Amino acid sequence: MKRQILFVDDEKKILEALQRMLRGMRNDWEMRFAEGGAEALALLAKGSFDVVVTDMRMPKMDGADLLSEIKKCYPNIVRIILSGHSEKELVLKSVSPAHQYLAKPCDAETLKHTISRACALRDLLAQDTLKGIVSQINSLPSLPSLYSELMNAMQSSDSSIQQIGQIIAKDIAMTAKVLQIVNSAFFGIPRHISNPEQAVGLLGLDTVKALILTAGVFSSSSQIRVAGFKADTLWSHSIATGAIAREIARAESMDRQDIDNAFMAGLLHDVGQLIIAAEIPAQYGEVLKKLQNEPDSLHLIEHQIIGSTHAEVGAYLLGLWGLPDAIVEAVAFHHLPGSCVAEGLLPLSIVHAADALEHHMAQPIRPMNQIARLDQEYMEKSGLTERLSTWQDICSQIMKGDMSNA
Repeated sequence: MKRQILFVDDEKKILEALQRMLRGMRNDWEMRFAEGGAEALALLAKGSFDVVVTDMRMPKMDGADLLSEIKKCYPNIVRIILSGHSEKELVLKSVSPAHQYLAKPCDAETLKHTISRACALRDLLAQDTLKGIVSQINSLPSLPSLYSELMNAMQSSDSSIQQIGQIIAKDIAMTAKVLQIVNSAFFGIPRHISNPEQAVGLLGLDTVKALILTAGVFSSSSQIRVAGFKADTLWSHSIATGAIAREIARAESMDRQDIDNAFMAGLLHDVGQLIIAAEIPAQYGEVLKKLQNEPDSLHLIEHQIIGSTHAEVGAYLLGLWGLPDAIVEAVAFHHLPGSCVAEGLLPLSIVHAADALEHHMAQPIRPMNQIARLDQEYMEKSGLTERLSTWQDICSQIMKGDMSNA
């Protein structure tokens, strides 16, 4: 069945250019083109669409107003902004209805990949009602603005560590959270870090970037009211899992990109729990109540009661945000890595192991050769079983706050 894609722009020539550029996708997509918001809404009223890609600046109804209306009336549709470079800062800060932002000029491959991936990730959620919940969330509608500003600064050749630190310092709450993480035992820094500039200098820009995104995600957790849900416990587990995944990836001599992906996926692997707890608290309360008697079956209980798991919900959101495929994949399958077609030493396999090891060492109710959440069959099939003892040592050192030998 073809995907239904709607492109919206007030300039006819741009729509014609898009049509020519994407001609090769005609076998996979059914594409419609609307000159402005009013025409787009008329088409939406007549048919079903999977994705809407719209320009930002349009007369009468701009992209933000259009996507706000789509969000309200058609919450399951993936919403993407395709707009000019000069508007990027404005878009990132003000357009909460957009799932993702692409800058003009955008090449055909980037546009195809973004839309195709958004559609594939949309299929992760089997339940339409939960698709609607994820699409309508207000607490995490887009990348935290501080993260977006940091990304822009990092891409500038003029930015310094001092300037990056000043950007972080703009948000007092997030600064406090980042410094809390930096000074935790997981990073093994021997002296106390008291300001963002020190944090950037010691940890490096990529690590701080990941921490800021994580802090922004967890900043909304204070408003969650679900019996049995402990945001601080989830936060600590996520930070530890990220640190363990990073050190395992380093020990395995993975390249820099895979190390960064493993780290960020570890930090964000349980973000779906925050979304579900915030948006459907009554149902998630049922999940946590049943979990007391089945402590190692969270994803199974979620699927039984909600219809989808926190792994699927989290992956869906991160995919819409445009995070790398390897991160989305690791989050989506971190409980069931055998469901992924890929095998071997991947950010997915490392995050799966890091998550299982952290849970086991935090509450060691079984011997180390009986790690409850570890998919032993997958590890063996991927040729990683013999590496487990080394990974356990790394995990133990991090949990004790001793990274000197890791």
